Amino acid sequence: MVYAIQSQKEITMDKFLKKIVWLVMAAPVIYLAFVWNQLPDKVAMHFDLHGNPDRYGSKNELIGLTAILIAMNMLIYFLLTNIYRIDPKKQAAENKTRLYRIAFAVVVFISALLSLIIYSSTQGSVKLTMGFVFSGVGLLFAIIGNYMPNLKPNYFAGFRIPWALENAENWRKTHYLGGRLWFAGGLLLAIICLFIPPVAAIIVFFTVVIIITVIPIVYSYRLYKEQKSKTTNH
Repeated sequence: MVYAIQSQKEITMDKFLKKIVWLVMAAPVIYLAFVWNQLPDKVAMHFDLHGNPDRYGSKNELIGLTAILIAMNMLIYFLLTNIYRIDPKKQAAENKTRLYRIAFAVVVFISALLSLIIYSSTQGSVKLTMGFVFSGVGLLFAIIGNYMPNLKPNYFAGFRIPWALENAENWRKTHYLGGRLWFAGGLLLAIICLFIPPVAAIIVFFTVVIIITVIPIVYSYRLYKEQKSKTTNH
C-alpha cells in the first residue's frame, strides 16, 4: 500500500514538472523583457575569476547569449528525456522517469545561471565568481547522485564501462557507490566553493570531480576481476 501511494505521488510530481518545465525555460526571456528598458547601452558580458566584468557588449549581444543558452537548454532537455528510446538495453526504458528528473534539474540550473547573468548585466552588483558557479554545479551533481543508484544498465547515462554494462550486479554496486559519492561530493562543492578564493575553488572542484569519477570506475573494475577470478577457479 505504501509503495502504491509513493508511486502515485511520483506520478503527480512528474505531471507537475512537465507542466512547469517550459515556464522554467522561458523564465530568463520573460525576465529580460521585463528589465529591457532598464538596461544600459553597454552591459557586462564576461566576468573574470573574481566575478568582475572584464568585457562589455550591446544589449543585442545579451539577446544573442540568451537565445544560445535557451536553445542549449532545450536540446539537453530533449536528449535526456528521449535518449532511452534508442538505447539497445532492454531495461533502458525504466530510466525514463529518472532521466526526466535529471533533465529538469539541468533546466533549472541553466535557467538560473542565465537569469543571474542578466541580473548581473543590469545591476553590476552581483559577482559571478567561479566559486558561485561551481557551487551550483555541485548541487546538480548531488541531484544526479541521488538518482544514480536507481539507474538501470544503459549506454547513455551513468558509468558506461564495459564490465558494468555486461553484469547487472556490477552495475548496481558501482552506481550505488557512485551515487553516494556524487551526492556527498556535490554537497561538499555546493558549500565549500562559496567560501574559498576562486583559484582554490577551481582546484577543489576538479579534485572532487576526479575523485567521485575515478573511485567508482576502479571499484567496478575490481568487482569485474573478482568475478572473473571466481569463474576461472570454478
